[in-house]
Amino acid sequence: MTWKKIAEKSEISAGKGKAFKIDGKQIAIFNQDGYHALDDLCVHQDGSISSGKIDGDIVECPLHFWHYNFKTGELKDYIKDVKLQTYPVEIKEDGIYVDF
Repeated sequence: MTWKKIAEKSEISAGKGKAFKIDGKQIAIFNQDGYHALDDLCVHQDGSISSGKIDGDIVECPLHFWHYNFKTGELKDYIKDVKLQTYPVEIKEDGIYVDF
């Protein structure tokens, strides 16, 4: 895997998420009790989850209200054993880096 700078720290407000496209992948970064990265793709209908409402460690897909733990990638309702890919995040002086 390779560490890549994905964003500036100031780009993602506390308690929010934002989508980034890097190397053909769409990644969601959430700024909630640290920074967390996972695939920005709800498995229901391929919608972006980055703009979803955050409650604790859970983000709600804005399209049809499916819920994911953004720290583990786990879908919390509807279908068991479904997970989005998560990625390690490192905060450096010059920005947010993701290993993927």
